[in-house]
Amino acid sequence: MTWVMPAEWQPHERTWMAWMEEDYSEGSSAESTERMQRAWAKVANTIVEFEPVTMLVSEEHKAEARSFLDPRVELLITDIDDGWMRDSGPTFVKNGETLAAVDWVFNGWGNQGGWANWEKDDAVASIVAAEAGVPSFRSALVNEGGGIHVNGVGALLVTETVQLGKERNPDWTRAEVEEELNSKLGTNQVIWLKRGLTRDYEDFGTRGHVDIVACFADENTILYHDQQDPAHPDFAISQEVRATLEAETNFKLIPVPAPKVLTDDHGPVDYSYINHYICNGAVILCSFDDPNDEVAKAILEKAYPGREIVLVDAREIFARGGGIHCITQQQPA
Repeated sequence: MTWVMPAEWQPHERTWMAWMEEDYSEGSSAESTERMQRAWAKVANTIVEFEPVTMLVSEEHKAEARSFLDPRVELLITDIDDGWMRDSGPTFVKNGETLAAVDWVFNGWGNQGGWANWEKDDAVASIVAAEAGVPSFRSALVNEGGGIHVNGVGALLVTETVQLGKERNPDWTRAEVEEELNSKLGTNQVIWLKRGLTRDYEDFGTRGHVDIVACFADENTILYHDQQDPAHPDFAISQEVRATLEAETNFKLIPVPAPKVLTDDHGPVDYSYINHYICNGAVILCSFDDPNDEVAKAILEKAYPGREIVLVDAREIFARGGGIHCITQQQPA
């Protein structure tokens, strides 16, 4: 039986999200925590205009989440650690019209520096699959949804520092990783980028997730993060990504300029328009109160014809280690 991960632009049954339980990265002040909660809620409240949304939340934070969320957002009460549903949630796959879920091993992005808790989140994929009423298949591979991107017809984007990193799969060869990914996702072409963006290797990063670097916009097109300022360390990475894709694939490549802002209080930013989420009839695009917000929107309007491009401020999400794509997970129709 062949299971295939559908492309994100194919029709969805719903979007799954998880409420952020603790504002660990920004000091947990009441003001900071509220900004975080409003950011998560804004994404959910935007998506629910286009398709159903289910939000996982603990009993402890149920009332708080309900106060921020649109009444149409459904709540699923369960124990969770974090709000990064792309990574802790299942990867849904299909065989014909039959749906199932891949349950990767989740170890807190390679046991990130001791700050991440993940024991509850490692169970999230099976909880979501059960709630969706579909079987789940446990993989032995340590992997997260933000570390993979498919075009739905055989091609898969990954980075060497995630699936091949010593923090995740130290005993796996490249061939073994490819075999496992292909068998679970129905792919046959694994495209390896060397690394992710610079900030992603710092305290609250993922060590190289592909979904802020490059993504498929259709079966034949890849969008990639284009840092155009030589003063930013991601300038070299953007050039490396393009060179790799030109050398190893025949896909149409579309650069998406990085925001003009280069730094925040912690150093070079990894703000990226690549980390958008495709839902039914729309694309939810990260915005940064930046001149390039409208530039990126125009590029995506051409890349996703017929879809509404909706800008949502993602700065509070990026401050905590991710973006809009990182906190959402699609369930195919």
